[in-house]
Amino acid sequence: MKESAERLLEACAFPLAGSEVTIAVSGGPDSVGLLLLALAAKLEVSVHHVDHHARPTSGDDAHYVRELCRQLGVPCVIHDVDVAPGANFEARARAERRRVIPARSMTGHTMDDLAETVLLNMMRGAGIDGLSPMVNDPTKPLIGVRRKDLHEYVNDEDVHPRHDESNDDVAFLRNRVRHELLPLMCEMARRDVVPLLARQADAVFEERAWLDELGAADADRALGDVDCRELREWPRARLRRWLRAKLLDVDELAEQHPPSGAEVERALTVVVGDVVATELSGGRRLARRGQRLALEDGSTTLTIHG
Repeated sequence: MKESAERLLEACAFPLAGSEVTIAVSGGPDSVGLLLLALAAKLEVSVHHVDHHARPTSGDDAHYVRELCRQLGVPCVIHDVDVAPGANFEARARAERRRVIPARSMTGHTMDDLAETVLLNMMRGAGIDGLSPMVNDPTKPLIGVRRKDLHEYVNDEDVHPRHDESNDDVAFLRNRVRHELLPLMCEMARRDVVPLLARQADAVFEERAWLDELGAADADRALGDVDCRELREWPRARLRRWLRAKLLDVDELAEQHPPSGAEVERALTVVVGDVVATELSGGRRLARRGQRLALEDGSTTLTIHG
């Protein structure tokens, strides 16, 4: 095994050799690098590729992945799906990927992806959960690996992955974070900030896990099960975390949307009795009936148990 592969494998979080895994491979350098490293780790690999027909070259990507897997002797499944252009294209494409690719399939997200996601979540006003994405996630075995090192490894293996031109388009916020914000932060800090953001995510995850353990009993209590007079006695941090979990919205694409910080603050005013109801995302309404909370959708009260 090459020294470059050994060095990268030390930073990976793969299961034991011989384990069966499925990998989502787009044909780009990150997912191709994941595939090569998984084989170097002696895992039993099968590949899944989704062709969304989102770009004129997407069929070429599917052909490339199929041919690469043939050369490597890896089983490959190509999922051909149609995602119509228009609003929420990325969310609808994600929903299609989730539908066709086996659950717990590995993806080629690196430490750089983690850092970008932390910054994106910060800009969206995410809470503690949003500041520790991908950590301790078995589907993200490469978050200890730098993107640049991964791409160099792929090149050293004389493999030529596909290039997705949309990754260069700064009309997408993630690409602006990648190509503009992170380089500026590194320049201002006079150091590479990506490992700093990754270490922060690790630390936040540990605190988040501890809070989840402390709040395990709270998690089992449904929105309408707790008297508001009791809720008003809770520490504000405990109450905010409970409300964020109970006011989670799931859209028609099965995407989960935690309430914004502003929505949680408005929900607190309902709990303390300043107002009797407040509007939430997704056309929902949180109301207090007596001393109990209820979620309403238009004129219909939603189920508040579970």
